[in-house]
Amino acid sequence: MFTLLIVGCGVLGLVIGSFLNVVIYRVPLHMSIVSPRSSCPSCHTPILERDNVPILSWLLLRGKCRTCRTPISVRYPLVESACGGLFAGVAAREGFNWDVAALLIFVAGLLALASIDLEFLVLPKSIVYATLVLLVAALVLDAGVTHEWHRLLIAGLCAAGWFIVFFTLNLVGPRYLGFGDVRLAPVLGLALGWLGIRYVILGFLAANLIGAIAGITLIAMKKMSRDQPIPFAVFLSLGAALAIYAGPELLIPFRRFS
Repeated sequence: MFTLLIVGCGVLGLVIGSFLNVVIYRVPLHMSIVSPRSSCPSCHTPILERDNVPILSWLLLRGKCRTCRTPISVRYPLVESACGGLFAGVAAREGFNWDVAALLIFVAGLLALASIDLEFLVLPKSIVYATLVLLVAALVLDAGVTHEWHRLLIAGLCAAGWFIVFFTLNLVGPRYLGFGDVRLAPVLGLALGWLGIRYVILGFLAANLIGAIAGITLIAMKKMSRDQPIPFAVFLSLGAALAIYAGPELLIPFRRFS
């Protein structure tokens, strides 16, 4: 049954990843994610159902539109496979636990936001708020079923704490931290706070460490300048992912302090 849970979540992740590709493409362009149906951006031919199978369709089409042979971005199978892997990882980490639903919502939202930030350097409010609302609903349901309302209180306090910290950082240096990251902060604090305060700290430190290493490396390679904005949501997402998937092992030395 445990294996079925992992496989089932992985398959669900592939499907959700396909939907996230629509979100990633359309939301920054202020297009509806519901209609019209997906079509080739070049020839505008509607995509057939058989060409909409996650990863497999891209491989069978050799990364090109069936009609006009225009190349299809490799981002599509990458997002689908990443979402499938993230979902399977959550299932493997949490097992048959009510936390699973909330964490699946969390990682799906972060994947969409990180992908958009990487390409457009923007974090759409609609995605941030949708992720926050769905996450709150899932955690309230979790707390109601398990009667662990104290965890929800801690998560709420962590969300408020992250918002205050990021809001202050934005006031001090708006050139280096956009307000989109400030809006995202409560989402990160809420999800990681539900797992525990140590996860919040680990996620924050990991995000900044990864961001610093990446920034210094790119500057040293002259791929970017010191004043160039960076997609910080990517590093925030990586830090959160590290806390979720590797946190239990990384935090073992600190258990006696909890």
